[in-house]
Amino acid sequence: MKPSTSSEPRSLGAVLARRVALGVSIAASVALAIAACTAPPAPRGPTAASTSGAAATAAAGAAPVADAYPTRVWWGDEHVHSGWSGDAGLAGTILSPEDAVRFVRGEELTSNTGQKAKLPEPLDWVVVTDHSDAMGVINEVRAGAPEFLADPTSRRWGEMMKEGGEAGQKAAREAVTAQANGRLPKPFMDPKWMVSAWEKTIDVMERYDEPGRFTAFIGYEWTSNAVAGDNLHRNVIFRDGGARARQVLPLTTSQSRDPATLWAWLAAYETKTGGKVLAIPHNGNLSNGRMFEEKTYDGGAIDRAWAEARARWEPLFELYQYKGQSEAHPALSPTDEFARFELWDTANLDGVAKKPGMLRTEYWREALGAGLRLQGSLGVNPFRLGAVAGTDTHTGLSAPIEDDFWGKFPSNEPSPDRWERVYKKEQSGYVRRDWTLGAQGYTGVWAVANTREALWDAMMRRETYATSGPRITVRFFGGWDFVDAEMQGPDLVAAGYSRGVPMGGSLRGAKGRRPTFLVAATKAPGGANLDRAQVVKGWVDAGGKQHERIWDVAWSDADRRRPVRGKVPPVGDTVDLARATYTNDIGATELFAHFEDPDFDPRQRAFYYLRVLEIPTPRWTAFDAVRYGVKPAADVTMKQQERAATSPVWYDPA
Repeated sequence: MKPSTSSEPRSLGAVLARRVALGVSIAASVALAIAACTAPPAPRGPTAASTSGAAATAAAGAAPVADAYPTRVWWGDEHVHSGWSGDAGLAGTILSPEDAVRFVRGEELTSNTGQKAKLPEPLDWVVVTDHSDAMGVINEVRAGAPEFLADPTSRRWGEMMKEGGEAGQKAAREAVTAQANGRLPKPFMDPKWMVSAWEKTIDVMERYDEPGRFTAFIGYEWTSNAVAGDNLHRNVIFRDGGARARQVLPLTTSQSRDPATLWAWLAAYETKTGGKVLAIPHNGNLSNGRMFEEKTYDGGAIDRAWAEARARWEPLFELYQYKGQSEAHPALSPTDEFARFELWDTANLDGVAKKPGMLRTEYWREALGAGLRLQGSLGVNPFRLGAVAGTDTHTGLSAPIEDDFWGKFPSNEPSPDRWERVYKKEQSGYVRRDWTLGAQGYTGVWAVANTREALWDAMMRRETYATSGPRITVRFFGGWDFVDAEMQGPDLVAAGYSRGVPMGGSLRGAKGRRPTFLVAATKAPGGANLDRAQVVKGWVDAGGKQHERIWDVAWSDADRRRPVRGKVPPVGDTVDLARATYTNDIGATELFAHFEDPDFDPRQRAFYYLRVLEIPTPRWTAFDAVRYGVKPAADVTMKQQERAATSPVWYDPA
């Protein structure tokens, strides 16, 4: 049920020329074009599995070759749970960490509900982030270990898990609530079960990591929910292999729920092993105001040491995932007509309703501005956060694809009635149904090679961007003297790196100049055309007040879409909901821009990031409606404009 298209790039030569402009080598482009129309090579690697997306550009067994600067983007998911996560296992997920890796490498698997599942295009890298709390427990529950049979709640959950279906999902919901409120049964929190599971997880990632072809990061999720379901979760990602990662056991919330404790754990790991590690916060939208609150976990005043620790260990933030987006909110950004996208803004993870004022300390864009303000008083910006996205799948299947969406739990896997199933009954009485789950997202990393070291280093320097799912190729450079001629053609990337900084970088020392930016974006292969590219700016004035402004810097069909009062009109809509199709008769295959900030004040700290929007396309609910012949309720979202958002470029006065 693929969408029809009618405005693909003009020729292979044009495609290659544009890919060079975006920093992709001609050799890689030709290899990818050839790979698309010839039989795949014989399976290689740890199993007889199809190879990753990187394999098309790497000779079998060849060592990775690093370029002087990144020349291609590597696609991955930094947030994948298998059936070894307690909530996933109780809900019926049986796929293992190894299954999760095999799936993103391109193998066809049988899903948790017995259906065939296969990614249309493999990923280049993945992090399996099973919860550290109760890690390894679920296999003991399945096996009927005596300690779990002796505990009434553990025994009841085990029985519900074996019953499956709604009973298993109910057990998972109860476990999530218990964990969120610090009431998991004692056997679930015994760290002894973790030892074997952690060792086996490391074994899997070591076996499937193939430098230059596919990267399997070692990682886990630290799942702090404060005291009542306020989501403070972090994904922990190691740069290192098993020799170092085996020297520690993951931190659990039975030890502490304070993120500062996690930062201390990360520091202790590096001191003990000589390795490197980082953490990625996610789902600020479910934190009830606690993700970016300007105080310590226990309510104390923050100081420079706290700000330095947060900035040191958390360089990135997860903008898009299944449980809604945390980029921006229309109540905080009323002039942003695209902020109303995949919103989960009613409650925290446990269904506790939000109170007035909580939104302001939940969203990334607002936090970026707050970081500029805090830098003025603390001397350090604690929220200098780049952009990433992940699925947070709890099925072992990383597939944020609208026409092939595999949900978050087994109950959300494809079925005629999944759209109306109950995800959670919130304490306000609002019933959140499964149609609100979003099929998002993926992370693009600009790195010099597909290896743990190169990708991790790129994450640390924030040369990353988030998408809601489509593999849109995006470049964003900031500098002081870029010119129009450099915005299109082979000089764009060379100029960007030699005379400016890429996404994630910082500009200093204006010296009477205004910052200029180079923007380039190409549609996802086989996907929807692009509507527009926008530069989003945030700054803090002399009085400490935060401001933002959004400019449309490039858009499709410019001859007929003239700005009105500074706003570019909507691109149009070709979606046919009766067939769940769209056409590329509108939009552009690529967008380029050279932009200079007209409002620049060299005395004011600022951030700039690029957001690229596709034309409207059918949402997964529309594909389900056609596939199963069902008619969802009138309030169900059926189409959307998917997007990408880059890490910012920051400006700091000299």
